[in-house]
Amino acid sequence: MSKRLRNAESCADCGVPEPRWASVNRGVLICDECCSVHRSLGRHSSQVRHLTHSLWPPTQLQMVQTLYNNGANSIWEHSLLDPASVVMSGKRKASPQDKLHPNKSEFIRAKYQMLAFVHRMPCRDDDSSTAKDLSKQLHSSVRAANLETCLRLLSLGAQANFFHPEKGNTPLHVAAKAGQVSQAELLAVYGADPGALDSNGKTPIDYAREAGHYDMADRLVEVQYELTDRLAFYLCGRKPDHKSGEHFVVPQMADSSPDLTELAKAAKRKLQSLSNHLFEELAMDVYDEVDRRETDAVWLATQNHSTLVTETTLVPFLPVNPEYSSTRNQGRQKLARFNAHEFATLVIDILSDAKRRQQGNSVCSPKDNVELILKGVAVRHSSDYDSVASDEDTDQELPSSKGDRTKSLDSDLSDGPITMHEYMEVKNALSASEAKIQQLLKANDNLNDELRLMQKKTERGAFVTSSSLPSFPSTLSWSKDDTSQKTSKLEKQSSVPESDYDNAFNDSEMEDSGFARRGRLRSGGWLGEGSSIPELDDLEMEADPTLPSTEDVIRKTEQITKNIQELLRAAQDNKHNSFLPCSERIHVAVTEMAALFPKKPRSETVRGSLRLLTASACRLQSECRKAVPLDGCSGPDMQLVTQQVIQCAYDIAKAAKQLVTITTKENTN
Repeated sequence: MSKRLRNAESCADCGVPEPRWASVNRGVLICDECCSVHRSLGRHSSQVRHLTHSLWPPTQLQMVQTLYNNGANSIWEHSLLDPASVVMSGKRKASPQDKLHPNKSEFIRAKYQMLAFVHRMPCRDDDSSTAKDLSKQLHSSVRAANLETCLRLLSLGAQANFFHPEKGNTPLHVAAKAGQVSQAELLAVYGADPGALDSNGKTPIDYAREAGHYDMADRLVEVQYELTDRLAFYLCGRKPDHKSGEHFVVPQMADSSPDLTELAKAAKRKLQSLSNHLFEELAMDVYDEVDRRETDAVWLATQNHSTLVTETTLVPFLPVNPEYSSTRNQGRQKLARFNAHEFATLVIDILSDAKRRQQGNSVCSPKDNVELILKGVAVRHSSDYDSVASDEDTDQELPSSKGDRTKSLDSDLSDGPITMHEYMEVKNALSASEAKIQQLLKANDNLNDELRLMQKKTERGAFVTSSSLPSFPSTLSWSKDDTSQKTSKLEKQSSVPESDYDNAFNDSEMEDSGFARRGRLRSGGWLGEGSSIPELDDLEMEADPTLPSTEDVIRKTEQITKNIQELLRAAQDNKHNSFLPCSERIHVAVTEMAALFPKKPRSETVRGSLRLLTASACRLQSECRKAVPLDGCSGPDMQLVTQQVIQCAYDIAKAAKQLVTITTKENTN
């Protein structure tokens, strides 16, 4: 999109000129402030991308540009177009002068989350009949180029994967046969499956090729493998060459050992034993986490870092999706706790198993298409996740209308029967887990109230407030019943399944998985037996009399923060030669802060935070060294290096915030 065109546009939500972001599924352009609210809504409400810094498929960018130019925003603000309606309802569009909170944020949530201003269809007794009629209209409309009509139908409830009973195909089949590339892009954003078969056993890809639309057919293949392509590109910066028949790239840690430990093998077997349905859910949630991390990196590289990142500039974990149960939402949020190395290991395991399932290979199939990544990281770990089925699991395939990443992931694997005893064990474990979650949520609320009081007493700068350092999710203890994954065949129903899983464990689970942090890079003397990310329960431990004063910790945190600001500004200005000096200053500041604490703190929370702080500083130095080109060698992928550098800086900031919080609480008791 040209700069001249962007300069002529304004934010769809508040009217600020020169918007730099787009909401792909809403077909609108938005400013930085409004984008921060969109991101907090989650990808199920708004899928945001930067117009120039994010990677765009050209046809998808063209689709968004066409929608915005043709007035797609009027779909989401229909009732605000009538002045009489605005006067009667008292509701109005946000303006550039409005404050982000609460004015703009409340308007954006009403507009996209509640669909408060969308034109409503007349009420009917049979909602399913209404959705069917809308889907039939969509089926007829995609053969033409009128994108806004199809977006309006989708906003009202038309299904992108609707199978027309008389025509025997889906809207994507029609668009592919007609060569309507933008319509196909819009349908794909709303979850249309390029691998769906019509009554003749043909896919939309087949029809595009038969009609001579070869570029469109190639793009539909990319959409079909979007999930695994995105995960691979996140790790190694390249995608498979689908035209040559290569559909998977499975990266591998550069320093990984070919001989996995028995615990690591057991963790991989757990992943491989998941039903296809639960595996797809886990893969989709990891996809969402990749999108969150990549968008965070773009955000940090495009913002003014004169002040430290606040709550409005970072999305610290995946927002809640109301279509998922609380168990699955909490599992999605726990993905944010994985550092760069751990998350890369999880992504690699998912890519490897996705390839195995799609190709129908046995569990012990060898790995190929290996790319070496993340050089300089210590010992490879097994993945930091567990898998737990939901309250309403089913072995049905998850409809791809639930998201834009569920594409044809076929396999001949099937689930075996389970006993009623196993079923009751799973139900009891889930009930106990829910009770523990509620208990910890209450404890977390009380702790937040105490922290706010303590922060007021300190009367220090922005470095002590909850918004001054990136927030991190509540660490909740979950069920780890090994048999819970077997419930996928217990409850079968025709409605949309909402099965769940648990993709992170408590302390004992992480040790059992082979992914405990005792094998991670270490600094100083914090090598205690416990090696998990701290849990809320640790905050209730007896105060450690040897903890440093809050003032000393805050002073060192300010020093770390100042150096992180310099690093982020260097990333924003593409001053890659400044990465290494900045990382060295951060490492010195981290070492000085860690020296304030005893070698063996009594609190597991303190030990975990110190391990995260020092290990992240070491990883940061390692990543920054990659920015220095070596003589006779090709230059590194600076986009990938910058992304890893920003992630390490985020981990350091998160650990520093944890230590400020802990010492503030303990020293005031």
